[in-house]
Amino acid sequence: MGRLSAMQRRSETESLEGREAYAVQGLVRGLSVLRVFQPGESALSNAEIAARTGLPRPTVSRLTQTLTALGYLAYVPRLGRYTLGAGIASLCHSLLAGMPHRIAAHPFLRQVAEATQLPASLGARDQLHMINIETVRHDKAPPARFDLGARIPLATTAMGRAYLFALPEAERNSLLDRVRHDAGRDWRTLKAGIDRAFDMLERRGFCVSAGDWRADVVGVGAPVITADGMVMAVNCGGPPFEISSERAMTEVGPRVAHAAASISGSAG
Repeated sequence: MGRLSAMQRRSETESLEGREAYAVQGLVRGLSVLRVFQPGESALSNAEIAARTGLPRPTVSRLTQTLTALGYLAYVPRLGRYTLGAGIASLCHSLLAGMPHRIAAHPFLRQVAEATQLPASLGARDQLHMINIETVRHDKAPPARFDLGARIPLATTAMGRAYLFALPEAERNSLLDRVRHDAGRDWRTLKAGIDRAFDMLERRGFCVSAGDWRADVVGVGAPVITADGMVMAVNCGGPPFEISSERAMTEVGPRVAHAAASISGSAG
């Protein structure tokens, strides 16, 4: 569910350390430690963190001690492992509470969720992924697989492709260069899917990803561009037995495109 492999984690860390001359290496490494924790994991050891980040064990030990002192990690003596600390929750609350675009999007996402009986989300980019910053489900819905805070790929999902489509050309090309570097031999297939999505977005205002990311996910995405120039994207989807490709094209897609346009117009 949006998990990253150890190789992908190391790639992100190395990319951040080497891409900008002004990057503060210690800060980059500290944040890379926090990012290795995944939903459903109770705690990680220094050895596990080192394996996922690619950082030396002594470096990880210093970082985890520092992050624990600051409240962003918590040490569990009985396990000899670390969990995310309460300081993270405080940061998340401050972030989400201060997002006017998220607040403005809620009623439009609610309309999509109630009309389609599928979860609808607003997402923002995090490196080569999208993060759900708001998710709305209809009143009788079971728990969503990809709820608030879920991390999904940029290049293979409808939300990610809609986001890429709306970016200024230079920024889009820079991100696509990073995707190509990470994809290796899979790039040709990825690029074909992105091109199809861009064509659909140009013609219809939304795109559909049916099995491109996961065989059990059909998603519909549309871009949001706020008055202050922030680019985000709306997504609605579910398993194929709930949303077929045909339903995505004829029913869900137009609703998602309308919601995205409404959010773009209301969030300023």
